[in-house]
Amino acid sequence: MSDTRSAARARYHHGDLANALSREAVALAREGGPEAVVLREAARRAGVSAAAAYRHFSSHEELLLVAKERGHELLAESLEAAMQPDAGPRERLRALGTAYVGFAEAEPGLFRTAFCHGARELAVGPEDLGEYRAFRIVSDALDALLAAGLMPAARRPGAEFPAWAALHGLALLTIDGPLAVCDPATRAAMLDATLDLVERGLTS
Repeated sequence: MSDTRSAARARYHHGDLANALSREAVALAREGGPEAVVLREAARRAGVSAAAAYRHFSSHEELLLVAKERGHELLAESLEAAMQPDAGPRERLRALGTAYVGFAEAEPGLFRTAFCHGARELAVGPEDLGEYRAFRIVSDALDALLAAGLMPAARRPGAEFPAWAALHGLALLTIDGPLAVCDPATRAAMLDATLDLVERGLTS
């Protein structure tokens, strides 16, 4: 056994192994998406045996869930960072849409992992936004549109879903579909057109 691996085992002896495996899971997701998040590989990278890893994560699905949840957290942080406090409701909505697609482009592996199957799905619904911080951020942006008198009240219930669907679909087309091979100007034009469509649908 190498000195490096022995040192790793010593570092994780007092309970840090779970965190180390979690970090490796996120790194694997970032590099190769959900298919790359494998418990044995995370253990190898952490410098421990698979048996040691199984003491902290009983299955591949448990480790994948860690990467999935971290992907959602980073997406939400990206959306929050994109919003300017002094911007109007329309500008904030467009900033959210731009940040959503931008996160998918910048972190395609984590984006795919955040919305993958194979791990417990985070609950979400019109009445219970569950654990999706990003969904709540979008919901708040729509509430701001409504409060500013820019959205008809009858259009507000459940409006997060079509808005989210439009942006999520564009994000997937951008990283996995035909837009992936388009030049940046074309992708930017498609984003603007999608944002225009979402904004008109919500406010007109």
